[in-house]
Amino acid sequence: MATNPVPRFPDGFLWGVSTSAHQIEGAAGEREPSVWDVFTSEPGRVKDGSTAAVACDHYHRYREDVALLADLGVDAYRFSVSWPRVNSPGGLDFYDRLVDELCAAGVRPVPTLFHWDLPAGLDWLERDTASRFAAYVSVVADRLGDRVGKWITLNEPAEHTLLGHALGTHAPGRELLFDALPVAHHQLLAHGLAVRALRASGAADIGIANSHAPTWPASDEPADREAADLYDVLLNRLFSDPLLLGRYPDGVGELMPGEVDSDLSVIAEPLDWYGVNYYAPARVGAPRGAESEFGGVTLPAALPFSVRGIEGRPVTDFGWPVVPEGLTELLTGLGDRYGDRLPPIVVTENGCSYEGVDDQDRIAYLDGHVRAVHRALEAGVDVRGYFVWSLLDNFEWAEGYARRFGLVHVDFATQRRTPKASYGWFRDLVRGRR
Repeated sequence: MATNPVPRFPDGFLWGVSTSAHQIEGAAGEREPSVWDVFTSEPGRVKDGSTAAVACDHYHRYREDVALLADLGVDAYRFSVSWPRVNSPGGLDFYDRLVDELCAAGVRPVPTLFHWDLPAGLDWLERDTASRFAAYVSVVADRLGDRVGKWITLNEPAEHTLLGHALGTHAPGRELLFDALPVAHHQLLAHGLAVRALRASGAADIGIANSHAPTWPASDEPADREAADLYDVLLNRLFSDPLLLGRYPDGVGELMPGEVDSDLSVIAEPLDWYGVNYYAPARVGAPRGAESEFGGVTLPAALPFSVRGIEGRPVTDFGWPVVPEGLTELLTGLGDRYGDRLPPIVVTENGCSYEGVDDQDRIAYLDGHVRAVHRALEAGVDVRGYFVWSLLDNFEWAEGYARRFGLVHVDFATQRRTPKASYGWFRDLVRGRR
């Protein structure tokens, strides 16, 4: 375990933890189905054959989980609202109860309005889904807005586009490769429409949670640098340039559907803050003419780049490299790229998968990444908060229950919660920052 004190953070810095509805709520029979329910019902889609029908049973055990948050001492809890649940009778009542419980515990609710669980029957390839999303957002804001002061529109549209629609490893399981680009555009349009809907409801603290990874060329060879540049465009700039600059990277806009210029004026609605999810850098080179695997995802040979391993680095139990300095590089790089167009940043996800309750490797990981955020602050980046992924071990999408990201261990057979060593470490860190 790291023993050196973590440096002092500014007063008002927001410490929190994150979860998502589909991964923890369970109670699938008490809501409409989502694309993930359809996906996980198909044999072979999830590595251990499991579903999220019960997951952590948070829907019935939320009071126990809020008590864990209160004991942890965090300022804020980032959770997601399930669109399929809101569409169901009594669905919003659950979030009413959850928000009330959080407020009573002194924990700030920070809802994410879309975290991949699209209602079954809707499709991000269809433009109308964006306007449907805005209507749903209005309903949620009208119900919860008197107690919620900080909102997130979308979580990781890059991964939802790539894994769900280009590669087929996540719901809805499409393998469209570059024909998935309209999914990215429609999600970004949905974000802009949601910002307008939230503003109309009186909300004044709105952001998005975008995943980002510093992209490192596999070598200085021109082919590797060109491949890395393309990867950077597709996984980073495709989702940040429209939001922060009001335009797509060169060569991308003409591939998008509809009236792109007018859509961009909606997509670029001003944000109050910008959320960053970070796990590891990507080392990228020219295609090798064969399938490869990265982070548990098979990358087809048809892609014009290949993602390589990062040698000489420890890896998590998920096989992801541990590179804390990549987070500093990412945060300072966003500042360099976008300048005064970049609003204050909140690290909305950062975490790792390790087995065991005495999880010293997770403590070392989190310690290194918290220090990396502090180095970015020292370099002049306006970072306002840090959220650990995740509060609970949960349903880890196509990995099922094989990966454990939680500060709290969950026995999925009994639903018993057991705080890990990392839970105690983070509790001490948060208390010490005050």
